[in-house]
Amino acid sequence: MESRREGVVFEDFFPTMMEKLGADGFIKELCNGFRLLMDEEKGVITFESLKMKSGWLGLKDMGDEEVMCMIREGDLDGDGGLDEMEFCALMFRLSPALMRDSHELLAEAIDISFEEM
Repeated sequence: MESRREGVVFEDFFPTMMEKLGADGFIKELCNGFRLLMDEEKGVITFESLKMKSGWLGLKDMGDEEVMCMIREGDLDGDGGLDEMEFCALMFRLSPALMRDSHELLAEAIDISFEEM
């Protein structure tokens, strides 16, 4: 699925990743992405860590306002950074297909949790 945001083409690979990796594997990959972008000392993704590491994502030309907007978009507790839960929730919200199919994913996650009990 492809969408446009202010002239930037965004192709949503998350549904394909979910299909290939399953729910647990997909969440692990999101967590790996979080660890890649986080400030190692603070344990959260900060403006500085995202700005510094955005080139790794192919976004080296992002301006300060764009980076700050990304942080604000996901910062649910208002501390100025993204913890792992906030990052994963933000990534999920940014995927139109995952949001559309979220009820199925939740049911799968609940089944997995009950099977482990």
